[in-house]
Amino acid sequence: MSARDQEVEIAQPQETHPVVEEKAPDANEKALTATPDGEEPTDEESKTLRHVAENLPMSAWLVAMVELSERFTYYGMQGLFQNYVDRPLDGSQGRGALVTPVLGAIIADQYLGKYKAIILSCAVYMVGLLILVCTSIPTALEHGAGLGGFIVSILIIGLGTGGIKSNVAPLIADQYKRKKMAMSTTKKGERIIIDPSLTIQRIYMIFYGCINVGSLSLLATPYMERDIGFWSAYLLCLCMFTVGTLVLIVGRKFYVVRPPQGSIITDAFKALWIMITNRNMDAPKPSWQAEHGNSHAVPWDDHFIDELKRALVACRVFCFYPIYWVVYGQFSTNFVTQAGQMNGHGIPNDLMQNFDPISIIVFIPLLETVVYPMLRRLRIRFRPITRISLGFVVAAIAMMYAAIVQHLIYSAGPCYEQPLCDASKSGGESHGNNVHIAIQTPAYMFIGVSEIFASVSGLEYAYTKAPPSMKSFVQSMYLLTNAFGSALAEALTPALFDPAILWMFVGLAVASFLCGIIFWFMYHHLNATEDEMNALDADDSENPADWHHRQAQQSEQSERRDKEQEN
Repeated sequence: MSARDQEVEIAQPQETHPVVEEKAPDANEKALTATPDGEEPTDEESKTLRHVAENLPMSAWLVAMVELSERFTYYGMQGLFQNYVDRPLDGSQGRGALVTPVLGAIIADQYLGKYKAIILSCAVYMVGLLILVCTSIPTALEHGAGLGGFIVSILIIGLGTGGIKSNVAPLIADQYKRKKMAMSTTKKGERIIIDPSLTIQRIYMIFYGCINVGSLSLLATPYMERDIGFWSAYLLCLCMFTVGTLVLIVGRKFYVVRPPQGSIITDAFKALWIMITNRNMDAPKPSWQAEHGNSHAVPWDDHFIDELKRALVACRVFCFYPIYWVVYGQFSTNFVTQAGQMNGHGIPNDLMQNFDPISIIVFIPLLETVVYPMLRRLRIRFRPITRISLGFVVAAIAMMYAAIVQHLIYSAGPCYEQPLCDASKSGGESHGNNVHIAIQTPAYMFIGVSEIFASVSGLEYAYTKAPPSMKSFVQSMYLLTNAFGSALAEALTPALFDPAILWMFVGLAVASFLCGIIFWFMYHHLNATEDEMNALDADDSENPADWHHRQAQQSEQSERRDKEQEN
């Protein structure tokens, strides 16, 4: 029996999710608060007994399938865009689209809810795909529809992608309802603790694995583009996305769906402004306001401010991520260029980047079924802050390895520090210096492993530290760090020439390593309060109905006080 089998072999009935309808508040209230918690462990039991994760509910797997199809579509078409612009009637590789996660998050948290926001985003996305397919057929290209259709389609697809990315990640974790640790016993009689945080970690490991399975679409679409035409590759992407959308719609009755929270985002910014003006994190609390003689009621309670403060902790942690994204982005940009400077021995240089998702697909099951269970048996808690720090360090190793490979390229003939010179040409094509392209493989593998630690833990942290009513918004703040990383990467453009690029790799290695160390020293204390912060979600005020009821009471009290003052 494997370690994972032992871990999930818990002597308790399997949970089945009720049908949840957004238009039925009572059903929603029941689904979101009736968690299957057993007896809670004591502090001593929590420290000494083994913590385990549970299996994912069926609805979480359905959401994962939706993400897989969307990423299959996105990467499959995104990899063709450059050549589609440069030479739409013959073929090969390229880059991306516009992403708008913040707008999608606000729409979800404040107006529609995550599920409806995803459905709307899927519809928008599909319109963009249809335009792309129709304007990429040879007849349309010959009549000049290609460029205009491309511009319109990426703008529309960008809107759809933003709405999906910021909402699918929190929606998949919403499917798991347990909020508190609970005691249980395995069939072998071992007393264990079912830990919701470990299950959330497992959910995002599988979620990220699905993303990378989807990204393997680039193994197929470039060849379809080359041998048949752009329209065939884009049509494949449209078909796959349609399947994912149908899974989302048909499986609706299985999902746990949180209703939108009205003016929650607006309230959050109002509370932040009160914190800033009073220079006190507790200033927006009604209790603090009452103590300081402020009779004006606010549309939130003390618990909401505690949740908001927890979300600010997550956003502060995310400040280091732009450096990580600069490093991460190298695998699809400068690593591809580096591969082209070596002897490919028949392997296309742009095919090497697939070793990144392949390494993730290999290492996620290894970590989830062997490494993590072993650490838990040894009573070693591998907390998110530690994992993120390790992710930065592993990314630094990837950059240092890339620098070593670049040094080997410059040390080899026939072109040395000027790869792809005329001396490397044979049959009219440059073949690079005499270094085998396969030597680059570990660099992609290190990047993949770093993603498992840094990127997956970032998704997890964004979910667990966000207030229940702001999951999508905080997730979008995490995604926004990627945009800042892209801006930093643009600042490095002047260093992208031979032989200076070697020192750029060295600089990124040093920067990533230092960020990992500084990050650890600044935030490792949060590991000790991890369970405490996560426990805020278990508070009764998480219930949307209760929260709105208190809002209504506070509004009534405010109106009464205003009338009394007028009289």
